[in-house]
Amino acid sequence: MSATMTGLIGIAVMLLLFATRMPVAFVMGLVGFVGFSVLTSVQSGLNMLSRSMYEVFVSYDLTTIPLFVLMGQLAFNAGVSRRLFTTAYHFFGHVRGGMAMATVSACTAFGAICGSSPATAATMATVAIPEMKRFGYRDRLASGAVAAGGGLGMVMPPSVVLIVYGVLTEQSIGQLFVSGVLPAFMLTGLFLCAIAVTCFRHPEFGPPAEHFPWKVRLRSLTGLIDTVLIFSVVLTGLFRGWFTPTEAASVGAFSVLVLGVARRQLGPKLIMKSLEETLRTSCMVLFLVAGAVVFGKFLAVTRIPFTTATFIGGLDMPPIVVMGLIVGIYFVAGCFMDSLAMVMLTVPVFFPVVMNLGFDPIWFGIIIVMVTEMGVITPPVGINVYVVYGVTTAMKQSISLESIFRGIYPFLVATMVGVALLCLFPQIVTYLPSKM
Repeated sequence: MSATMTGLIGIAVMLLLFATRMPVAFVMGLVGFVGFSVLTSVQSGLNMLSRSMYEVFVSYDLTTIPLFVLMGQLAFNAGVSRRLFTTAYHFFGHVRGGMAMATVSACTAFGAICGSSPATAATMATVAIPEMKRFGYRDRLASGAVAAGGGLGMVMPPSVVLIVYGVLTEQSIGQLFVSGVLPAFMLTGLFLCAIAVTCFRHPEFGPPAEHFPWKVRLRSLTGLIDTVLIFSVVLTGLFRGWFTPTEAASVGAFSVLVLGVARRQLGPKLIMKSLEETLRTSCMVLFLVAGAVVFGKFLAVTRIPFTTATFIGGLDMPPIVVMGLIVGIYFVAGCFMDSLAMVMLTVPVFFPVVMNLGFDPIWFGIIIVMVTEMGVITPPVGINVYVVYGVTTAMKQSISLESIFRGIYPFLVATMVGVALLCLFPQIVTYLPSKM
């Protein structure tokens, strides 16, 4: 049997095992180890497995992930997310769909100190959905806004996906973080437009809530102090070159800890809870990275990535059309795979093609994040949808999966528009990094 055929069988087996709900990291690691051993030897497979696992868990670059996760957990337990939603509600709540707009805006702000899409979705589902249901919002709009808004945590720095992309492609994580700021705000604006259009067509979906005078609105801005301060310190330090991304993560986590303790919002129990959640989430992400590395070594032996890259790169089409095909592949794959796993598996395949076509690697990283952001809300995988469903079920808010999936379609269209705008105007991505 040829190496290519072995690789195709391995991919098929991996997809079948995904359907059994077996953890993604274990599936990729198992298939990668067995496939590599078949093509080489069991001893070589064991050596590759141990070396890959060791390299991931001692990687200095990947220490950024648990530090940013810790920053998000500390911020959540300190009540930052609730203050962000309250501030946004004071400004948007009185318009149709205003509470959904407040939720999306709060997701963007919380994503600036979290970095995890599911964590942002879970946090805002806890805070925002009970309030929207109390004011008569339809389940579709309320849950769709939370699930899609959570995806903004992937685009707004710090982003776990951007960290992994930077490690895989050897690009500056600092530049990737800075380049995600303008696209994140652009996508937030598009999501607000999607909510406005939805409520214009269906006014009953998002009835207006309480109207606050400007004095009260301005006073509510104090709820943004923590987020603005931490985000400014982290991003300014990266922009000015004062510290590396790993140092930025540690500074951010320490800043949240100090502010939380100073405000008496973080006690020993909440700090321990934050550490436990950070440990659980970080282990999940790092095992996923390790499994993808093992599977990538197997694919490299089969030469499938090189064959695919050569085929796509050899197409007699304009570069932008080839890029459109790559984006389409990511969109379809995102319907069936976890976003981080998809990035780990596909970036080594398509990155050389994109570089040969003359595209900017930082720009391509943001495009990848934008497209994978769609994957976290598209069926049948749609991890954010299941997170929101799980949180609402635990809170006994009774929102069906069908309602959540139906609610994300306006935001999918908005994200597609955002990807198109980045393709037409790449300066949206490259402007800030060029000033570093």
